[in-house]
Amino acid sequence: MHDTIIPTFGLQAHTAFMIYIIIGLSIFSVLMAGRLRLVPRHTQSILELVITAFSNLVDETMGHKGRKYFPFVLTFAVFIFVSNVLGLIPGLLPPTANLNTTLALALIVFLATHVIGVKEHGLKYFKHFTGPVWWLAPLMLPIEIIGHLARPVSLSLRLFGNIMGHEQIVGVLLILMPIAYPLLALSTVLGVLVVFIQAFIFALLSMMYIGGALEEAH
Repeated sequence: MHDTIIPTFGLQAHTAFMIYIIIGLSIFSVLMAGRLRLVPRHTQSILELVITAFSNLVDETMGHKGRKYFPFVLTFAVFIFVSNVLGLIPGLLPPTANLNTTLALALIVFLATHVIGVKEHGLKYFKHFTGPVWWLAPLMLPIEIIGHLARPVSLSLRLFGNIMGHEQIVGVLLILMPIAYPLLALSTVLGVLVVFIQAFIFALLSMMYIGGALEEAH
């Protein structure tokens, strides 16, 4: 059990903070929806800039068919970003520093990728697992299966490892205070970069996987 400044009500810390994030983002969305203006100001301008940039990235990565999955991927990116940010605030815990959280997110992307593939192409979607010609199927099938199963492992471990690693480094530096203050400041700067980069990488890889499922099956 981790010490936090926010009550967890007997839940695992990462679970409690996931619930807090979901509730917080839901409230924020409702409030913003009621304050949208034709001429954007302040927060709305920033949000529109982020959404436009992300939308362009979706078009480049997933093609025009991927636009309908834009909210799905953006939701993941926002949730992971906010989760990572909590690690920069003393007394709070980033849910993404727990392997259960990152593995759950990765499995959702994994399942969604194949569901979308079947939805778009029917059972012909699975044809690409057997290779371009039938006689390569015994070789290609296990390779493709292993490659696809490695995706959630890679997604979850990459995110978990980076966030947990930063948490551990900060914990050690706090023990060594005040002599480690310069290193703590440097670690905080690097932590800010990790927050952005890891959310972006997870979203980008998710878009690439879904984009691959959207391509015509061969």
